[in-house]
Amino acid sequence: MMQNTGVPIAAELMSEFAEVTGLAAGGEARKRYLWTDAFAVCNFLGLYRETGDAKYRDLALLLVDRVHEVLGRHRPDDSRRGWISGLEESEGARHPAAGGLRIGKKLKERGPGEPLDERLEWDRDGQYFHYLTRWIHALDRVSSATGEPVYRRWAAELAKTAYARFTHVPIPGAPMQMYWKMSIDLSYPLVRSMGHHDPLDGLSTFAGLRADMAGGREAEPADLEEEIAGLAAMCEGRDWTTDDPLGIGGMLCDAHRLAQIMTPGFFSRPDILADILDACRYGLLALSGSGSLESPAEYRLAFRELGLSIGLHALERLYDLVETKPEVFGNQPQLPRQIEALLRYSFLADMIEHFWLEPANGKVAGFVEHRDINTVMLAASLVPDGYLAP
Repeated sequence: MMQNTGVPIAAELMSEFAEVTGLAAGGEARKRYLWTDAFAVCNFLGLYRETGDAKYRDLALLLVDRVHEVLGRHRPDDSRRGWISGLEESEGARHPAAGGLRIGKKLKERGPGEPLDERLEWDRDGQYFHYLTRWIHALDRVSSATGEPVYRRWAAELAKTAYARFTHVPIPGAPMQMYWKMSIDLSYPLVRSMGHHDPLDGLSTFAGLRADMAGGREAEPADLEEEIAGLAAMCEGRDWTTDDPLGIGGMLCDAHRLAQIMTPGFFSRPDILADILDACRYGLLALSGSGSLESPAEYRLAFRELGLSIGLHALERLYDLVETKPEVFGNQPQLPRQIEALLRYSFLADMIEHFWLEPANGKVAGFVEHRDINTVMLAASLVPDGYLAP
């Protein structure tokens, strides 16, 4: 799906999202979900970039405010009130993401003394590191689109909070680890295991934010050196391989983001790119051999597949960066070959988009149940520069 046809379809999808989630004119702040809203902000900015229509920029800014107002505060069914950071009202408004942001799940978080029910935990609130990084990225994109540095300052505050609360050393002398899920106030872990790609996701997002702050209007860019160094250390020697389409797509986006900041000289680890691309090749080989992308719609999850199609669009842009910047990537001659091997799978992006644009496939129970996230991820794949552009 190319830009000329993708833009009007994405505009229609995002108008639907704005209507059903209370962003349309006169709408009330209704349900908010951090992952979906992060991509939605980028989509609105992408439509603004493509069309020049300021209404999309205004929707992006309104959505940022709504997310902070809803997910930066305690739940209505919680006995606690105010900002989850614990800041006083006016100070919290000036630093709305300083305490992190809730996921936006349907159920209240599990208390510190309650036993873990793995099935139920998926529907419980709390904070996810990889959702916070998506919001950091969205705020970074807003600063790029508007020239307003306050959004990157909020992103940097969130980055420092997320790193401080999610990382830990299990025993003295052991390598640093990350919790996968934390409580709403970040005072205790809800799931102690580490997300497979969380350190890599954090590294690309934090390093990208630091580079953008250094090149932007910030008089004093945030110091994220400690956080970036810690995340880079956690990435050393890890096997990123997965056959999950969303995971593969996320890695391709991480590789593209790191390449973007290598070109102006803010990050000099092309070896990490090589490791990521190797993992993506193995993952795509396994995924393509599984037959899951040929299954009927009722057995598939649209948003996970659309995460892959967004990543494949990132891969195309990564190839252009590597080809046009030999002075940056010349000491890694295998990179073009790795990317060319992955580009053989680029047809999957069109295939996935066309499949989920079929009206009948959008009516199956699994799509309808996750309509907001599916709609937003489909729009992101159709207009990917909102999410991928520097």
